Amino acid sequence: MTAIRLLLVDDDPLVRAGLSLMLNGADDIEIVGEAADGGEVGALVDRTRPDVVLMDIRMPAVDGLTATESLRRREDAPQVVVLTTFHADEQVLRALRAGAAGFVLKDTPPAEIVAAVRRVAAGEPVLSPAVTRQLMAHAAGAGGDTRRTRARERVARLGDRERQVAVAVGRGLANADIAAELYLSVATVKAHVSRILAKLDLDNRVQIALLAHDAGLLEETDTP
Repeated sequence: MTAIRLLLVDDDPLVRAGLSLMLNGADDIEIVGEAADGGEVGALVDRTRPDVVLMDIRMPAVDGLTATESLRRREDAPQVVVLTTFHADEQVLRALRAGAAGFVLKDTPPAEIVAAVRRVAAGEPVLSPAVTRQLMAHAAGAGGDTRRTRARERVARLGDRERQVAVAVGRGLANADIAAELYLSVATVKAHVSRILAKLDLDNRVQIALLAHDAGLLEETDTP
């Protein structure tokens, strides 16, 4: 089994040491580098080719948001998991919109952080529907109407079945659950997800979920 190549980015050396100790205990994870600031990430990624970057969001020079945005513009970009001390934070939401595959709290139990790295490496998001709603509510306000209008314009490019799949992704369903609910094969669901990502120029399932929230699609499914 090929080990998951992981890059740690945090300005606190004690946090990095703790994460390194914790994650090195997993047989399927290899820490290929560490950085103390987002400004170091680009060169380290070039040199170490990580599969996943565990990224602190608050750093003194180049923050994790800026570093994530820069990474996700690359071809063959590594997956990014944001490290934060807050459940609901506008910077976390911005990182997810930029293409981060999810986030974990710094006080998350070690086994859950290891599981999060594995999930992201396998192409699965690390974000629950409840947390998505909390983030969206936290960041709601100025520009909300404009964001919804733009999101609805983008969603209008989808076919009916693609729209149903997008809503299901927004609800946090896995491919197997979506397949059962919509009477499709898992392979067909995967194909729909791939087409949604391509049509809407999105990076991952988290961004599909955020777009579904922005467009109000999940509110429609909640209506009796």
